Amino acid sequence: MLKYALIFAIISLIAGALGFTGVAAGAAGIAKVLFFIFVALAVLFVVLAMLGVGAARKALR
Repeated sequence: MLKYALIFAIISLIAGALGFTGVAAGAAGIAKVLFFIFVALAVLFVVLAMLGVGAARKALR
């Protein structure tokens, strides 16, 4: 997902440099949304790992 956010960020930079402001704004908006979804998921998984959710499930087997 972070890969797609970077791709859309690059597309928006190229489109902005070439003068396609509508395309650049759209691609930048998509890149922002994907980046924040990635950050939210990363924080969620770090918290779950710190709580030992996966380890507790393995111990119950």
